[in-house]
Amino acid sequence: MPQPLSREPLTGEEIERRLASGLEGWSSTEVPGKGRCLEKELRFPDFVEAFSFMAGLALVAERLNHHPEWSNVYNRVHLVLSTHDAGGVTEYDFALAEAAERLARRS
Repeated sequence: MPQPLSREPLTGEEIERRLASGLEGWSSTEVPGKGRCLEKELRFPDFVEAFSFMAGLALVAERLNHHPEWSNVYNRVHLVLSTHDAGGVTEYDFALAEAAERLARRS
């Protein structure tokens, strides 16, 4: 059975180590009022592909009960992930970022 995810905030060092181990193009930023976040802009061939990606990620987010902050303009989706009640990045954010990468590769 899979190990439950933790909502404890990760340290800056843990975040950087995990980003370096396979989440290409993601960055860790400090956002005033939100704490540390994971951030990435994804580009797709067109609006339909971008929106399809968002629909797929919405289903994952709902299963995790962990919803992204995102915006979409035509073929671009900008993601900002953090666990607001933890004041930073947790395992939930990495789970959602990894799901986003899997879904984006399918497009």
